[in-house]
Amino acid sequence: MHTTVTLLADAPAQMLPARSLMAFTLASHIILVPMGVALPFITLVMHYRGLRRDDPTALLLARRWSAVMAVQFAIGVVTGTVLSFEFGLLWPGLMGRWGDVFGIGFGIEAWAFFLEAVLIAIYLYGWRRLKPRTHFLLGLPLPAAALLGAFGILAANSWMNTPQGFTLDSEGKPTDVNIWKAIFTPMFGPQYWHFVVAMLVTAGYVVAGVYAVGWLRGRRDRYHRLGFTVPFTIAAVATPVQFILGDAIARSVFHKQPVKFAAMEIVWNTDTHVAEYLFGRLHPDGSISGGIKIPQLDSILAGFSPDTKVTGLTSVPADQRPTATQATIAHWAFDLMVVIGSVLVLLALWYGLVWLRQRRLPESKWFYRGAACAGVASVVAVECGWIATEVGRQPWIVYQNMRVADAVTSTRSTGLWIMFGLVVVVYVFVFGSFLAVLLKMRTRWRLADEQQAAGRPGEAPETDTPYGPRSPVPAGGTPASSGDSGSAPPREGRS
Repeated sequence: MHTTVTLLADAPAQMLPARSLMAFTLASHIILVPMGVALPFITLVMHYRGLRRDDPTALLLARRWSAVMAVQFAIGVVTGTVLSFEFGLLWPGLMGRWGDVFGIGFGIEAWAFFLEAVLIAIYLYGWRRLKPRTHFLLGLPLPAAALLGAFGILAANSWMNTPQGFTLDSEGKPTDVNIWKAIFTPMFGPQYWHFVVAMLVTAGYVVAGVYAVGWLRGRRDRYHRLGFTVPFTIAAVATPVQFILGDAIARSVFHKQPVKFAAMEIVWNTDTHVAEYLFGRLHPDGSISGGIKIPQLDSILAGFSPDTKVTGLTSVPADQRPTATQATIAHWAFDLMVVIGSVLVLLALWYGLVWLRQRRLPESKWFYRGAACAGVASVVAVECGWIATEVGRQPWIVYQNMRVADAVTSTRSTGLWIMFGLVVVVYVFVFGSFLAVLLKMRTRWRLADEQQAAGRPGEAPETDTPYGPRSPVPAGGTPASSGDSGSAPPREGRS
């Protein structure tokens, strides 16, 4: 306990508000990331299905998802911009010394961001204004742009975990920067693919969960069935792949960042035949309370043998490793992520077995209850993965090269706390507006569907097939005009 108190006392006063502000904005932004990275792909899969099978329901879903994609992207612009400023304002030591080495990742992300914005605008504009095939082909680069943005961010983060591609001069400043080595670090591959598949899993379950809730409320039409099946199938296929990739990245951490691995598994002393703890709390004296102890399992998982030596936290001095509290946080986050992943694998297997045996969707209400919860659970797992990655690296902001305390701003802590409060207020407003817009869109779409089912001409363009002609305006009625300018006549090639 004395060591922990000493370490905290030595930290600059502004470090706590700076870390709290960065943690809050990152945790908020990462909620939007799965939809930003993976929703374009899921939308284009539905779009392709609609074109291939001449299916107006699939095209309608794709068009509506593209509208959600645009709104989500707009919110992501706000949260992402705040993060960009925070890197310079809160961590000038990091950017000032190391920006020339790993800043290329942020540059790539910025270019990808602008490219994605242009492509989303073209894709939204193309509904009813372009021929179906042309419109679909113009949308194909969207997932690639999203993956390019993820490439840039993960390149920067993986460099912070396993820095390379530079040499240090006599003053400790990086020189002779090798950009390729700085981008493709030892942790880049495991982190990138683990992240990309996680985004597919999360976005798929989030979208499918909306229609699972509709199914539980009695909406059993083809619209809800198709809206559930396509994203859930994508997520279900990706889930076991993600479980394998998760095991691979944990083993990469074991080899490349052994102290972080020790924190994630709360291993105190270096030894073989190390037990695995499911949850549990590490104390400053190395004792563990609570949790479920499984003898030898940690060594087996790390190296496929109980004789595998696992590095403990005490292998380095106390000021070069996470505190007992930080290790416990990283451990709980890691374990919760694994538990959620395991449950999602079972849900995906349930879905797959029913489909392979009976060629139909499961009928059990418990399955759809699980599917409705899977989206929220996936977002929680993503948050836990970020916590395990960042907290487990402490006290380093650049692993074994720069401490967090050396990178933090010199701004007074009072000013940072005020900034924190303002950001919280702004984010509450932004996310509240986002939710209000989504609910408004849902209500509008539901009304349009009810009018269509009743055989009445709808006021919203969504009542038409996305590539079909507009409904005629009834006498005294209101023209369909939600985002579409004018009343363009049908074009050739529209289905």
